Amino acid sequence: MAISDLVKQRAYEWTKTPYDEECRNEIKKLIDSGNDKELAERFAVELEFGTGGLRGLIRNGTNGMNKYVVARATQGLANYVNRIGTQQHSAAIAYDSRFFSKEFAMESAAVLASNGIKTYIFSEMRPTPELSFAVREFKCTTGIVITASHNPKEYNGYKVYWNDGGQIVSPHDKDIINEVRKVERLEDVKRGDFESLVKTGMIVWIGKEVDEKFMKEVLSLSKFSKDMEKSGVKIVYTPLHGTGATIIPEVLSRVGFKNVIYVDEQMKPDPSFSTVRKPNPEERDALDLAIKYAQKHNGDIVIATDPDADRMGIVVKNSNNEFEILSGNHTGAILEYYLLSKMKENNSLPFNGAIVKTIVTTDLQDKIAESFSMKVFNVLTGFKYIGEKIKSFEDTGKYKYIFGGEESYGYLAGTYSRDKDSVAAALLISECCAYLKSQGLTITDYLDSIFKRYGFYNDKNVSIDAEGLEGLAVIKDVMKKLRDKSYEKIGGVDVVKAVDYMNDTIFDSDDCDGVLPKSDVLQYKLSDGSIVTVRPSGTEPKIKFYFSTKSNSRKETNFKLDRMIDDIIPGIKLFVEKRM
Repeated sequence: MAISDLVKQRAYEWTKTPYDEECRNEIKKLIDSGNDKELAERFAVELEFGTGGLRGLIRNGTNGMNKYVVARATQGLANYVNRIGTQQHSAAIAYDSRFFSKEFAMESAAVLASNGIKTYIFSEMRPTPELSFAVREFKCTTGIVITASHNPKEYNGYKVYWNDGGQIVSPHDKDIINEVRKVERLEDVKRGDFESLVKTGMIVWIGKEVDEKFMKEVLSLSKFSKDMEKSGVKIVYTPLHGTGATIIPEVLSRVGFKNVIYVDEQMKPDPSFSTVRKPNPEERDALDLAIKYAQKHNGDIVIATDPDADRMGIVVKNSNNEFEILSGNHTGAILEYYLLSKMKENNSLPFNGAIVKTIVTTDLQDKIAESFSMKVFNVLTGFKYIGEKIKSFEDTGKYKYIFGGEESYGYLAGTYSRDKDSVAAALLISECCAYLKSQGLTITDYLDSIFKRYGFYNDKNVSIDAEGLEGLAVIKDVMKKLRDKSYEKIGGVDVVKAVDYMNDTIFDSDDCDGVLPKSDVLQYKLSDGSIVTVRPSGTEPKIKFYFSTKSNSRKETNFKLDRMIDDIIPGIKLFVEKRM
């Protein structure tokens, strides 16, 4: 393929100083060998902020995660921070176990500090929710986490937070990107020596004192007062080689859990994630080793967290001593019901309590909230929108946030963090399991009782990969194809309403409390209450379909789900394959 003059120019710039010798030689080799396809992949576009900030393959080039892209992004962030006021600004930075995570964190710290922004950086890898907490603890203007969450080992990323501890939302996100784009040359980046900046106090290492304050907030969420050890519950835990190992074992120990079995092979940081295909608790094979531990030790529950410890997946033993993997939707429903039930028992449910969830998260959570007289808000996909709601509640005093969740294994109880927190989620689901075992019940029994009260809800997600520049174009074509097509039925059920989040005005609650931002999302509502949602992923090269329905039995629900999937997915897959 022929490449544009812009791609040639960008690539040529990376063969000169101030890019280091290794980088210069690599790009020069691509140019000399005529590898135009690879050059286009690396230089035709620049990384953009999605629902999770910057995220991309670790490689040299404008379309990759490398220290130069990180430096430019940080200079743009610093320029934005410094132009919004004259006060002394500060920032906090955390990072996970991935390749170059600490290096990228230190690069970011050096750029911020060189721009007059005092920077606190964790001395060791720490969970993303602890960074959110640290931003508020140090009263920072901004924060950064270097992580690619649950992506494969080849990826890394860069998430930006604002002074409320939440990920950046409008208008900050767009304004920061505009500032980043103005940093056209690496020479425009101010970057002093890291160690010299530490000596002057412009960079400060964060130690275990923040761990203690963070854990205190997490432990304050505890709802089960009985001695955990007496329940006899056995917990198997794996951090999937990530940051959860730094905090979660200590939290479980302090609340009284003594019988915790750790998956030894996965407790140590490993940027290669050598024991799993993907370090994603949503993936069945990522849980295989932990399940073997549970079978060997007769465990009651398996808890797995992703590399930056914001997501949590669980596997539970049922009454037949079989292990079942629970979906993010069902786990969220259990956590929500457990929290609200316990708060109701001790008369701590506020009259103006609120539950916040995303538009692709099961309606079962709406029904649970409403049965406890809680207000329900549905926001766009991305936990930053849940964090934005927490800030809004604090600003207005109209509602009190209780719990938030998204189907992709992210949950938050409390407001100490403004991002999803697997640390607190692990504590609460362990407590719930212990509470149930003390009564001779399992978590699957608990879920069945929820279904009996509210109906059997189930969901299935299907993702279609479309990688590279070609994939971006194909995903756009898929969304256009769907917008042009008018479904009358899906899976044999009438479509009663098609909602286009890009072009329609959508409110986040039934009394029109707030208008959702425009987003590239389509949603189909069916006459039997089923919902089909489609959107491009904001963090991975894929298009995602969410199928959700309700009926009176598991068998009937799964039949309906399979029929909806069979009606849509084969045609979309064929469409994608023909264009890739």
